[in-house]
Amino acid sequence: MKKILFPFLILLIGLCCSCEEVVDLKLDTAAPRLVIEASIVWAKGSTGNAQKIKLTTTTGYYDTETPVVTGAKISITNSSNTVFNFVEIPNTGEYSCTNFVPEIGKTYTLTIINNGETYTGSEIFQSLAPITRVEQNNEGGITGKDIEVKAYFNDPANEDNYYLFSYQYSNEATISYRAEEDKFFQGNEFFSRSQNDELKAGDTIELSHMGISKEYYNYMNILIGIVGSNSGGPFQTPAATVRGNIKNISNPKNYPLGYFALGETDLRHYVIQ
Repeated sequence: MKKILFPFLILLIGLCCSCEEVVDLKLDTAAPRLVIEASIVWAKGSTGNAQKIKLTTTTGYYDTETPVVTGAKISITNSSNTVFNFVEIPNTGEYSCTNFVPEIGKTYTLTIINNGETYTGSEIFQSLAPITRVEQNNEGGITGKDIEVKAYFNDPANEDNYYLFSYQYSNEATISYRAEEDKFFQGNEFFSRSQNDELKAGDTIELSHMGISKEYYNYMNILIGIVGSNSGGPFQTPAATVRGNIKNISNPKNYPLGYFALGETDLRHYVIQ
């Protein structure tokens, strides 16, 4: 028995040691693509004049920094042919506009010129039913022992509506996203809900609702399905290519990543009791 057991232990130790070896895989690196963060939001109660668009590029799997894009020209034109120019904030990849005019139901067209190529996308500014109240339930979750927060709103009747809910928690580095359609609650009261089972008294939540188009709803559902509901944002580079509504009209093969969305938002800061 000892003669059989000893060689087996030597083999087992050898296998365990070999499992600790770090292997760096050589991955193919594709040419960088432009990543466009162009979410124009109009917070209820504000003028909506201050807006930002951010440009970065995709990078290698092992890279820790995301390259920013400078020197681009960015503008948004509404259906009345009013042009809103976005001015670059030096060395940040961010471009700002301080005189933007949001109007529900109007069509806006984004134009970006970068490295001699033109990118463009259009979207209609979406409305949003306001948040009516936020409630805390200390007997939520599967176990009935988790703290759960719900933000309620009244969905408009006789029209199809689409929503993007986001929850940012003080005890997590990521943001939780959920895209929802009113197919099963049209014209009724509904709610978004926290998805964090580690909440405790004193934690804070920054939650928001955004009115979005059907196309953006479909896009976010695919994106969330790939990267999960918790991420750094809806414009993080996913594991697979998800094309948005922005096209490269100069060189279609060099398509960008990201989405041009416009919608009303309602924001709440909630402290867990």
